[in-house]
Amino acid sequence: MSGLAAAKRIVVKVGSSLLIGPDGADHAWLHAFAADVARLRARGQQVLVVSSGAVALGRRRLNLAKRALTLPEKQAAAAAGQSALMRAWEEAFEPHAAHCAQVLLTRDDTEVRRRWLNARATVETLLDLGVIPVVNENDTVVTEEIRYGDNDRLAARVAQMIGADLLVLLSDVDGLYTADPRRNRAAEHLARITRLTPEIEAMAGGANASAGVGTGGMATKLAAARIASAAGCATVITLGQRPSPLLAVEAGERATIVEPSTTPAAAYKAWIAGSLAPAGALFVDAGAAQAVRRGKSLLAAGVRRVEGRFDKGDAVVIRDETGQEIARGLVRYEAEDAEKICGLKSEAIEPVLGYTSGPLIHADDLALGAHAAEA
Repeated sequence: MSGLAAAKRIVVKVGSSLLIGPDGADHAWLHAFAADVARLRARGQQVLVVSSGAVALGRRRLNLAKRALTLPEKQAAAAAGQSALMRAWEEAFEPHAAHCAQVLLTRDDTEVRRRWLNARATVETLLDLGVIPVVNENDTVVTEEIRYGDNDRLAARVAQMIGADLLVLLSDVDGLYTADPRRNRAAEHLARITRLTPEIEAMAGGANASAGVGTGGMATKLAAARIASAAGCATVITLGQRPSPLLAVEAGERATIVEPSTTPAAAYKAWIAGSLAPAGALFVDAGAAQAVRRGKSLLAAGVRRVEGRFDKGDAVVIRDETGQEIARGLVRYEAEDAEKICGLKSEAIEPVLGYTSGPLIHADDLALGAHAAEA
């Protein structure tokens, strides 16, 4: 079983080789794929699409020769092609009364905590509104030093960011084999991988040079699967060159499934609790301490004192009246603003700051400490 039917939140990565035909966007494939996605949405599943193709479409529009592009040429092609790419997606989803929205990200948007929080809030709002986010790397501004380089890894980071249950990587092959099946007929297909070992990763080949427009390959897909697995997200690698690849997977067509090593919630909490150096502390009263211990959000009304200089998105320690650490979390206000709203009720925050970002620390961004159990 692929887990596709049970997943609540799904990220699907679509590569250039699937989207681009001889004369531009492959509208027939796009319309069939949109129907496939609409089928999932009709049963209550949320779907986000990570889409390549802007550079490939833009170089056609700008009549750039078939050669390696310089970075400025690639950025120009991305700028010219992104609007064409989004128009193709909008036309594909229009028959299903589904709206899509462009989301352009750089690596900093998934690795710098403040930008990560902002990006996550935007994407989750779109999903909650019933919109299909179409994500791509912002190639118009990104440089070689700070770019992902392939959308497989970007898709994995997006899946991690939004707590997706399943990442689907559409490929030019129907999964991982013990060797390249295009060169070795004796290669065996691997239907399920419970753990990504060095031996399994060594089976991946390089980029599919014959595709002509893509940058990824099986190696990048396994690298993406490793990121997703650590974030509690399963990965399906399957053949995208068919009209309804998601339906095909559900029908039992060949695919490789990489199992997650944890759950999304547990992975996120562990990251907050153990992977981030605290930038400050919030001292709370007894009522707030009790609420936090029950897994509730930390409201400004229960905070008595702010310590340290931190920015929005930084990790901070939550301490009770005795100074004992009870939790850690990602704060939604910078230190100066947090000091201004200490003790204030939620409705009083906006008149003081001119804006509100909700609780000081949302329950989703909070990890209890080892001694957080209620006395």
